Amino acid sequence: MTRQLFSFRLAATLLVWTMSGLAASAIEMPTRKAGLWEMKMVRTGSPLPDMTMQHCTDESTDKAMSSSFSPMSKDICSKNDIQKTATGYITDSVCTVGGISVTSHSETTGDFNSAYAVKVISHSQGGPSGPRDTTMTVEAKWLGACKADQKPGDIVMPGGRTMNVRDMEKLKAMAPK
Repeated sequence: MTRQLFSFRLAATLLVWTMSGLAASAIEMPTRKAGLWEMKMVRTGSPLPDMTMQHCTDESTDKAMSSSFSPMSKDICSKNDIQKTATGYITDSVCTVGGISVTSHSETTGDFNSAYAVKVISHSQGGPSGPRDTTMTVEAKWLGACKADQKPGDIVMPGGRTMNVRDMEKLKAMAPK
């Protein structure tokens, strides 16, 4: 049970970090194609395990996620700059979460219809293990329609546990302060 709770909190935090950098800008990010997306998170320089999740989404869920996380990123990030490039988006941010300062640079590429990738290079300070450099890559691919028992916003975590991102207040409460 503790491992499942850890995975749930980790995924919520990673989604906040990944999506808040994309949402807090005047530049409008494209929404993902409706349906079931597989999101594989691979990290180097981190004690956290790699993770693969499935996310059922639609246009309104993606927009709601962006608009809900945007105010939170303003609260925790002193810098959150985003630029559109020829191949995607670049985001540079400085955020403080749970007393840990994280400076990150991310590059997002892809078409948001069949696949996209987000590469985040970050440096953290202030944690119990001291300064740390990490690289996280989120590789997402569209799998098709959501399964019959899924509704937009459902995320299936490792081990089969499901949460729904539409429960934003619960996700915000779980993110480290």
